[in-house]
Amino acid sequence: MPLIQDPTAILVYLISLMGLIYYVKEQRWGARLFKTIPPVIFVYFLPMISTTLGITPEQSILYGWIKTYLLPAALVLLLLSADVKAISKLGFKALGTMLAGTLGVVLGGVVSLSIFAHWLPADAWQGMGALSGSWIGGSANMVAVGTSIGVRDELFGVMIIVDTVIGYGWMGIVIFLSAFQTRLDNWNGVTDSPVAALNAHINNPENDKPVPLNYSSLIFMIVIGLGLGFISLKVGEFLPDLGKVVTSFGWTVIIVSLVGLGLSFTPVSKLEQHGASHLGNFFLYLLLATIGAKADLRAITEAPLFLGVGIVWIAIHALVLFSVGRLLKAPMFLIATSSQANIGGVVTAPIVASVYQKGMAPVGLLMGVLGNILGLYFGFLTAQLMEWVSRI
Repeated sequence: MPLIQDPTAILVYLISLMGLIYYVKEQRWGARLFKTIPPVIFVYFLPMISTTLGITPEQSILYGWIKTYLLPAALVLLLLSADVKAISKLGFKALGTMLAGTLGVVLGGVVSLSIFAHWLPADAWQGMGALSGSWIGGSANMVAVGTSIGVRDELFGVMIIVDTVIGYGWMGIVIFLSAFQTRLDNWNGVTDSPVAALNAHINNPENDKPVPLNYSSLIFMIVIGLGLGFISLKVGEFLPDLGKVVTSFGWTVIIVSLVGLGLSFTPVSKLEQHGASHLGNFFLYLLLATIGAKADLRAITEAPLFLGVGIVWIAIHALVLFSVGRLLKAPMFLIATSSQANIGGVVTAPIVASVYQKGMAPVGLLMGVLGNILGLYFGFLTAQLMEWVSRI
């Protein structure tokens, strides 16, 4: 029998693990570790190891409750800060390269599954569908798409390994290419760069600065997240399943994403100044911890084959993106930032942007937010295409 069985005790244990992870991250002696391995890996794998060691159970009513009620709340809170007006001002070349990167992820996933399908498990399309969500905007989309289409917990863990190893490996290559951006721009025939124009649109105004969290703002965020998430959940239950991808919970994810985007145009979006996305990430990571707690450590043996899939997948993404970038005569700065905005999301896109053009981190942030928006819908599209391929 597991050492911890009471749902409340499991919740306290998982939150404590998350607290420990971020405590170590903030320490000088732990900073190097987290530069190499992102916290999300530990949030998933420490609960998995805990279950393997008999500390936490594989099944608990807590896990289902968190999935059902906290994921919709997390998505609402995370999308409140989506500045769609600012994104629309990024310009044709920026939006074109961003969409090309997204198209490359969709095509790369379908083609790589077609190539490796004979050697992969029957449900590989589900795991790869979840990964497509991550590679179009970040881990929030991976959890949302994966949970909606029912990825088994062990396969989800394998996809996190692929996401980390291949995703961060690709980031290293993109950063390496920054040393050759002038040559690549000349090869692409770049005659003008929209970088200066972009910078004029993305300077954060003074009223967008973070403000101290107060009690009323915290309550409002909880009400907005849980309340609208619950309503979206109930609406989703009335809508018909569309195959294996858009289930009733899939509808819930789509609805809450639209609600969150809608609220980003209203004064409610100012809750981001009080930390709405931090609360959303807390809910999201808690869900990720429960997914890890349900997984089997032995499933990692499937990882090597999927790593090969990931290499082919990223190669196709790069081919599509560079081809469209050359067609648009887009500067290497936009090509690289678009790629990382897809594959890495809001966390790493600003880093790559600032490597290519000093002071351009906000461009990367905006493109990462765009990826976060696109990831849910294109993640479902990719999963559906993969499901069709898996039948062949």
